[in-house]
Amino acid sequence: MQQRNPSRAVVRRVMRSLKRAIASFELPVVEKIAEKQSEDPFQILIATLLSARTKDATTQEASKRLFRVARTPASVAKLTARKIESLIYPVSFYHHKARHVKACCQLLVSHFNSQVPQTMEELTTLPGVGRKTANLVLILGFRSRENICVDTHVHRISNRLGWVITAQPEDTEEALYRAIDQQWWPFINLYFVTWGQNICRPIGPRCSECLIAPDCPRIGVRRRKSE
Repeated sequence: MQQRNPSRAVVRRVMRSLKRAIASFELPVVEKIAEKQSEDPFQILIATLLSARTKDATTQEASKRLFRVARTPASVAKLTARKIESLIYPVSFYHHKARHVKACCQLLVSHFNSQVPQTMEELTTLPGVGRKTANLVLILGFRSRENICVDTHVHRISNRLGWVITAQPEDTEEALYRAIDQQWWPFINLYFVTWGQNICRPIGPRCSECLIAPDCPRIGVRRRKSE
């Protein structure tokens, strides 16, 4: 894994520009749930588990249906996997996710006194919880300022900007800790996910409409003839 070191001025300019720009877009679904539920770590955890490879609108409706029926680890743990499946359908891999949700809640009840743990080491012992989910729970549920959550949008945009040179999101997380000042760590997921869903798309990024284009070398982006 190679390491780039963007200047502090560039990082600051990009992040401040995105902070202003995303105000006109909808929040990512887990951010919405965190805002509405006053940073409830449990609902953030479950919504993040449901959100993988699923559109935000689908995740939001599935989360609402589940939480209307059961809102605590103990009440979710009592549901059958089949019942959870019916509540979260049609999220992607709903059979698999239903089992993870139930097992996760059972472990919260049996090992963590029905409380969502507050460390990376403990969170990643929960079924279905990897570093991305754990980081997001720590940032949104516990207001951590020491974590970076990297999903596909953060991974893609960080590489397009040339801030990192990485092949996998796990490598991007590690590289970003070294590449940017800590003040930006909790916000990079919100800013880049929102921008990635609307402007810096995986295919056909809207570079001509991008406010941070002057600071973006568009690494790996195929430029159209008109650009």
